[in-house]
Amino acid sequence: MTSLWYQTVNSPLPQASDTEKTDVGFLHWQEACERIDDTERKAFATHLIKDEQARKIFYAIFGNSPFLTHCVLKDILFFSTLMQEGPDKTFKQLMSDLTAFWETQPEREAMAKELRITKRKAALTIALADICQIWDVFQVTDNLTTLAETSLDYACGTLLREGHQRGYFKLPDPENHPQKGSGLIVLGMGKLGGRELNYSSDVDIIVLFDTDVIQTDDPWDLQKNMVRLTKQLVQMMDDRTAHGYVFRTDLRLRPDPGSTPLAISVLAAETYYESIGQNWERAAMIKARPVAGDIEAGYAFLEILRPYMWRKYMDFAAIQDIHAIKRQINAHKGGHNIALNGHNVKLGHGGIREIEFYAQTQQLIWGGRNPDLRVAPTCKALQALVDAEQVEQDVCDNLIESYQYLRKVEHRIQMTNDEQTHSIPEDDEAVEHLATFLGYGNKDSFAKEFIAHLERVETYYAELFEESSEINTHAEETGNLVFTGGDADPGTLQYLRSIGFENPGFVDTTVRGWHHARYRATRSRRSREILTDLMPALLHALAQTAEPDTAFRHFDDFLSKLPAGVQLFSMFQVNPHLLDLVAEVMGEAPRLAEHLARNSTLLEYVLTPDFFTPLPDVTELREDLHKVLEQARDFQDVLDLSRRWANDRKFQVGVQTLRQIITIKESGLAQTHIAEAIIQEILPCVIDELAQKHGIIEQGEICIIGLGKAGSRDMTATSDLDLVFIYEAPEDCIGSNGERSLSTAQYYARLSQRFINALTAPTGDGMLYEVDMRLRPSGNSGPIASSLDSFIRYHNEAAWTWEHMALTRARVISGAPTLSAKVEQHIQDVLCRQRDNDKLLFDVADMRKRMDKEHHTDIVWDIKQYRGGIVDIDFMAQYLQLRHACDYPDILQNNTIDVLHKARDLEIIDEAMANDLISAVELWNIIQGYLRLTVAAELKKKDGGDLPHALKDDLVQACGEPSFDMLCERMKNSADLVLKHYKQLIDTPASTITLQDDKQ
Repeated sequence: MTSLWYQTVNSPLPQASDTEKTDVGFLHWQEACERIDDTERKAFATHLIKDEQARKIFYAIFGNSPFLTHCVLKDILFFSTLMQEGPDKTFKQLMSDLTAFWETQPEREAMAKELRITKRKAALTIALADICQIWDVFQVTDNLTTLAETSLDYACGTLLREGHQRGYFKLPDPENHPQKGSGLIVLGMGKLGGRELNYSSDVDIIVLFDTDVIQTDDPWDLQKNMVRLTKQLVQMMDDRTAHGYVFRTDLRLRPDPGSTPLAISVLAAETYYESIGQNWERAAMIKARPVAGDIEAGYAFLEILRPYMWRKYMDFAAIQDIHAIKRQINAHKGGHNIALNGHNVKLGHGGIREIEFYAQTQQLIWGGRNPDLRVAPTCKALQALVDAEQVEQDVCDNLIESYQYLRKVEHRIQMTNDEQTHSIPEDDEAVEHLATFLGYGNKDSFAKEFIAHLERVETYYAELFEESSEINTHAEETGNLVFTGGDADPGTLQYLRSIGFENPGFVDTTVRGWHHARYRATRSRRSREILTDLMPALLHALAQTAEPDTAFRHFDDFLSKLPAGVQLFSMFQVNPHLLDLVAEVMGEAPRLAEHLARNSTLLEYVLTPDFFTPLPDVTELREDLHKVLEQARDFQDVLDLSRRWANDRKFQVGVQTLRQIITIKESGLAQTHIAEAIIQEILPCVIDELAQKHGIIEQGEICIIGLGKAGSRDMTATSDLDLVFIYEAPEDCIGSNGERSLSTAQYYARLSQRFINALTAPTGDGMLYEVDMRLRPSGNSGPIASSLDSFIRYHNEAAWTWEHMALTRARVISGAPTLSAKVEQHIQDVLCRQRDNDKLLFDVADMRKRMDKEHHTDIVWDIKQYRGGIVDIDFMAQYLQLRHACDYPDILQNNTIDVLHKARDLEIIDEAMANDLISAVELWNIIQGYLRLTVAAELKKKDGGDLPHALKDDLVQACGEPSFDMLCERMKNSADLVLKHYKQLIDTPASTITLQDDKQ
């Protein structure tokens, strides 16, 4: 027998890592030989497994690669021919046969079948050339690329011809060359574009169509038809059948893959790249190359993009963005160990991605001025950088050597089972098998050389950008963060999960949406560049919260509402601690987060020197607000400026409370002072505005009474204002003195309504407060403003007991001193009058029963209405004031805790009851304060299970309990104790009372 190809193989071949699989492979080969009908070919196939040199090749395949074993045994006649002819001749023949078949103008199914058969045979041919070291890495990747782009082109041609026949479009030459002049462009991206395909690589493509080239009678359906064609193209390449598949096909490098169709017009793509395209996409476009369809139209499109891809002058921001991409891909520097098991050859430290990025980043920086650097293949780009005097020759040579080595390792990993993986196996036995397949004697010798290459690459890579952004210096080791492609990076998802995100896929998808300018804040190129730089620190800060996913979702909502991003993102860059604060708000205080989302400018206020200093008293706050309102040009300015001022102060108090710089009691006082300052400064503005048309009431006066939490000075982040308006005018006054005169009652009603509107009107900055007027005389049926006389008469003659209970918290917040003094004296007189104690007790008990019937809850966290909660304690305090104020006027205090202290000191109730109630109300105030500050939704779970974990921790700390469970137990015990005292003080005595008709 003449000399055969395999007998010329002189390179050492891998040993079998699994001899049992080898024996099984030989057995199946022999069985297959028996089924061959051709005597001569049967004899050759039988001879092969007896030939010593051939058996070495069989051992290398059967003992290491189940996938290649399958390919060999599926078609032993082809493998026999391959062994006889050799890879070079066989591969050329396969491509020639594929072209000949294509020229027969086959139908789609027939073409798809032929592509799969050719792929299987070509994969075996290329693997054999690799294993026998007949082809180097560059020949292997080049031939894999030839196979892929030929398959894509013939698949496109088949579908174009079919589309022409169906009337979707008209082709110049549908029979012989349907691709030419079709207007369908298939760009090969990544390794396909650079002629560097992996052994089991996906093919990354972008499908475009040029409406100026393509001819159609149905232009309105062209988009739909091209999308349909693209789906069919993917099916022809990607679907697995009995004959296998051609190539996994990925379209996610197209512009904004989350929101664009599979095929987009050239015009849409051009608009995207020139307006939204990012620097990582510019890096990706370095390797873009027309590989199928209308090649001429493809190159024309790339020529249009040339100014976008290759900028003559790289601005500082773009260079910084490239630096940031590098930090994103692997943000930490040092502090890690390169290991063998499980290492990702492509994306891990010292891997192939770092070599590619080493070349691409410098191509972006220098390629605009030096066209010689605009080359796609990585190793050629490295040499071009040497020729351009940007890289030393020895660095280039070392990186190319490592590139070839790592690609060889990657190919052996993939050809083992034809899997799209880039990682060394995790377990030692599988690593031993891989080492054997690579020709090593053992795992240790493999590890030594492999790690040496990784460390060398990483050293060069770390030196590429020595500058490190301040924004990342506070973060711990961050690991892999890659958002610079069309698909999720496995290392990124793994890292996001490791730092605490339970849904890393959502984080990854959302961040890509940010980069694709789906929000106004990220539409400018500069904002996206800064955001890229912020990403590692931002995600790290959010991950440090108790609920990273919740914090991330709130930040996404915050970002979606921003009108612009550059200013805020720049602020984060200069002040990294702001990120920690924002993350804390997003993670722990949904209500504050919503407020911040509507008022992003609040973050500028955080940078002021006194932001974390407790607020001053009302007088200073009012002076500060007055200076702000002096800038108002008109009444609309008053509304806008007052809202911004109040929002800033409310947010300040909220953050200080969240960080426990101030107590809940101090927080309530501060929130009340803000409201008082607003009321006191807005009222004169409203009076002036009304006077422009209606004048004033000469010698008339008005005052505003605050009740509820405004009266007791313990407002929360969500408190409304319970207000009553009282006026007094001379008896002979007939109305206002303006051009459009109003009667006295009309004037003060109009003034009061305008004041309410000034507080409640929604503007671009929100509203100041909700206003509740139900506590005014006669409630909702009464006039909006009452004269002093009618106010006195009402409370002396017609007011219900519950209205006097509410009056115990009344205090004048704003108004003329003379009238204010009269009102305060009248309130004192009403509350200190002698009462029918039986009727008082009955009314209080009855009112509480009615309220409980309407608002009853079994959820202890609804601490206002829960029995033994805030309402029960308030009712007891108000009852004690109305019962004993006639004898002990000092018991008249606006705040419940102060009332209970006075009742204890005056021995109206015993010390034990007073202490129990004081302890309970202090607990309820703390809990309610935190809930109103943080929780946006109504709580549903009795055990507080729907509270954020961070809020639980804050509550435990603020309430001085060792655990959340202990806090829940304390709450239940406190409620039981309060309810016991309530029944003792009110319910039980009231149940024995029978009122006469005249008392009811």
